[in-house]
Amino acid sequence: MADHKKIESDIKEKLVAINRITKVVKGGRRFGFAALVVVGNQKGSVGIGQGKSKQVPDAIKKATEVAKRNLIQIPLKEGRTLHHDVTGKNGSGKVFMRTAPAGTGIIAGGAIRSVCEVLGVQDVVAKSLGSANPHNVLKACVNGLKSQNSPKILSTIRGKKISDIVLKREAKQ
Repeated sequence: MADHKKIESDIKEKLVAINRITKVVKGGRRFGFAALVVVGNQKGSVGIGQGKSKQVPDAIKKATEVAKRNLIQIPLKEGRTLHHDVTGKNGSGKVFMRTAPAGTGIIAGGAIRSVCEVLGVQDVVAKSLGSANPHNVLKACVNGLKSQNSPKILSTIRGKKISDIVLKREAKQ
């Protein structure tokens, strides 16, 4: 139980968007809220979640719980950037993310920036193409990150040493 609390404490959460939903009833309007949240441990884990409620804090709390349940592991190069350029797609939301040298920082817009911050990526250049809807952009971003291959994964697939794969890549440049 103590380990579980420790894991919970180093998870960082970021609110991406809140939508106000209106239901018109006989006596007037009823307002509800939908929250979109991103959580991560800044060491390669990230999760996204949605929550709905009549009050904003409850919607955020529900979204955070969903996001914590949906954590996925993403391989990072040197713990600060991506291994290679990636594109992600979800619906009409398209995201292009490019690896960057040390000291570049996070050059990205709203939804992508929040994913990178909680994921632990420090150097990346990203562009959202197509949809500006934060739901689609977030899902496209996570799809792109999941599609990324690290040299470790490639070495196991090809049955080679990690050093062979890394050397060949650097020789091309």
